[in-house]
Amino acid sequence: MALAQDIRDRLTLPAFAAPMFLCSGVDLAIACCKAGIIGSLTRNHCRDLAELEAQLTAVTAALASHAEAHPGAKIGPLAVNISPTFAQEEFRAHLAACRRFGVRIIVTSVGDPTLNAPLVQDHGLLHFHDATTIRFAEKAAAAGVDGIVCIGAGGGGHAGTISHLAFIPQVRAMFDGTVVMAGAVSSGAVIRAAEILGADLAYMGTRFIATREAAAPDAYKAMLVEGGVTDVTYTRGVNGLPASWLKASLRTIGLDPENLFIPEGRSTDHLPEGKTPWRDIWSGGQGIGLIADIPAVEDLVARLRAEYVAACATPDMADAARAGA
Repeated sequence: MALAQDIRDRLTLPAFAAPMFLCSGVDLAIACCKAGIIGSLTRNHCRDLAELEAQLTAVTAALASHAEAHPGAKIGPLAVNISPTFAQEEFRAHLAACRRFGVRIIVTSVGDPTLNAPLVQDHGLLHFHDATTIRFAEKAAAAGVDGIVCIGAGGGGHAGTISHLAFIPQVRAMFDGTVVMAGAVSSGAVIRAAEILGADLAYMGTRFIATREAAAPDAYKAMLVEGGVTDVTYTRGVNGLPASWLKASLRTIGLDPENLFIPEGRSTDHLPEGKTPWRDIWSGGQGIGLIADIPAVEDLVARLRAEYVAACATPDMADAARAGA
């Protein structure tokens, strides 16, 4: 396994709070880092670089104050999601800002990472790239990224359809960098399962939307608590790309989740006037079946850690089998 030691040493739990459009804000990033997991911001809902820098200023100031008040406390690293579609000079400017504020990881979510991987690494940052298929994971590995976020079946947003049981071991076998398991991760036991399959970290999105610090509307959080696995639909019928959406949010804007129009390509022209994905139509993964409350991040991470420790202590059946041989 290949998780950078400086990151491992700062974690209380091998978990990464995923950067999420309109949900990951300053409060959530601060709370996650304070709790000892990887926190994140996303450039994608910032108006410009100046707004991102303002968020970075707020996060780093809060974490510095926390470190001063709690000497020796583990404070998780900060990651930032940046679109790889920016022109090279603009992308470099974003990387320079992230480096100034002590960001450790850059996450890219779409496109070919070949051009951007060297830029990220030249700035002394780690580059993690999302992959929803084996082919995309192979491209990311060939590009020289530091980490691959394997978004498997059941994940929120633009997830893949491959079972983690096959996805993670295949990527681990062909990639020496950091492997991150994403999709339907809502408990500490699943975080441990990610490690057993060969991942270094577990990526958690939907579970952290249902926290007090997330920037999502209260109605969105309540929908995650009230819903179950069958309340998530994986479809191209929202923006033309396969993604997981909450059926209740589709009904709220007058759409029938069982009878959606499927556009030919990437398009939202078929949606009700004034309604847009992410703002009005909400995403969630199948992990909502394990979400029953909206806790503070500190309390959630403590609970996840207790579940993780319990899972780690589960007797090794291989050892039991050998002992009984």
